[in-house]
Amino acid sequence: MKFYSLNKKAPEVSFKDAVINGIAPDRGLYFPESITPLPDTFFSTIESLSNQEIAFLAIHQFVKETIPDEKLREILANVLDFDFPIIEIEDKISTLELFHGPTMAFKDVGARFMANCLGYFSERKKGEVTVLVATSGDTGGAVANGFLGVEGVRVVILYPSGKVSEIQEKQLTTLGQNIAAIEVEGTFDDCQRMVKTAFLDEEITTNRKLTSANSINVARWLPQLFYFLFAYKQAKSKGKEIVFSIPSGNFGNVCAGMVAQKLGMPVRRFIAATNVNDTVPQFMVTGEYEPKPSIATISNAMDVGDPSNFVRIQNLYDNDFSKLSEIFSSYAFDDALTKMTMSKIYKETGYMTDPHGAVGYLGLKKHQKIDSESYGIFLETAHPVKFLDIVEETLHMKPEIPKQIQAVMNKEKVSIKIKSYKELKAYLLSK
Repeated sequence: MKFYSLNKKAPEVSFKDAVINGIAPDRGLYFPESITPLPDTFFSTIESLSNQEIAFLAIHQFVKETIPDEKLREILANVLDFDFPIIEIEDKISTLELFHGPTMAFKDVGARFMANCLGYFSERKKGEVTVLVATSGDTGGAVANGFLGVEGVRVVILYPSGKVSEIQEKQLTTLGQNIAAIEVEGTFDDCQRMVKTAFLDEEITTNRKLTSANSINVARWLPQLFYFLFAYKQAKSKGKEIVFSIPSGNFGNVCAGMVAQKLGMPVRRFIAATNVNDTVPQFMVTGEYEPKPSIATISNAMDVGDPSNFVRIQNLYDNDFSKLSEIFSSYAFDDALTKMTMSKIYKETGYMTDPHGAVGYLGLKKHQKIDSESYGIFLETAHPVKFLDIVEETLHMKPEIPKQIQAVMNKEKVSIKIKSYKELKAYLLSK
């Protein structure tokens, strides 16, 4: 399996080189040269398969020439050591909980998979790789935890000062070792811009081997298809095709779900639910893609004005707007409605959502107004306590703090504050 740049001006590469490069030399995202559907028996017998077996069969075609089967099984055992339960919220609506991993966010799967892959690759190659990544919230903690102590890998995480939750900040600034947190005076878009500039800076790239751990990296992005298959395994008995509603920022998660569909998973529709950063919802109305500056919201992990992975989504459907529209819808919701929904769900069902999950629920409810017979699953992408202030203020209660969060609450924050790309460049070249 080769991976090609979506800009189509760079050589095809192996999975290993795609992971280490992060982004192609022509600045395009890597994409697999083909997606071969899994046999019908995979889906007809999926209930009999363990999550690790499902993941192995789903990812195998993409990595088999780079990672031996035995090693791949070992990596998946390290990555998938927690549950992905579906919880019924109301009639025809359930949630897929993706927060049972070490940092209590859905990004644990991709970050751990990529860390294990890079760890395996570094065993066979001398020299240090620098993972440079921008985060709007949960990516930072998941990447920090996943890569902590991985030999031959240095991690530099940029995050916008004052625009991530306190717990998210603790998760990426308290680990030390090979993890460095860079606190940027600005927005997530400013952080992302600095990262992209560094990848284009020849003075840096000739002295440092850079790769990214955002979902632009194939090893971060592709494993996210696993939990759509895990959801299908649990919901298959409902006897209906599923509508997935995915809280969306950089759109890697919904794109991975679409890869699961290309593998043969029955899906009725994908809903990308966003906050007021509505670039894609507007595109689905006008057909014109117009990125815009990001706006800070209570669902901060989705505060993205120019989602990187949307180009992959378009490629999956041959850049054909009509084809995409047949399977995909996108809706935007503001903070006031998000809070009202968090409160409504809790009062009516006793279920506590985080702001991102509430946005996913809203997307599903909006779709079911025109598709009332559909069975919907919205993704609960982070544990509500990661947004403790908002949850306490909105639900008027104090949730129990899980042990994963307690472990970082009292640790000392260590970050390096910067205002400009010049300062980031100096830091990268100084180490």
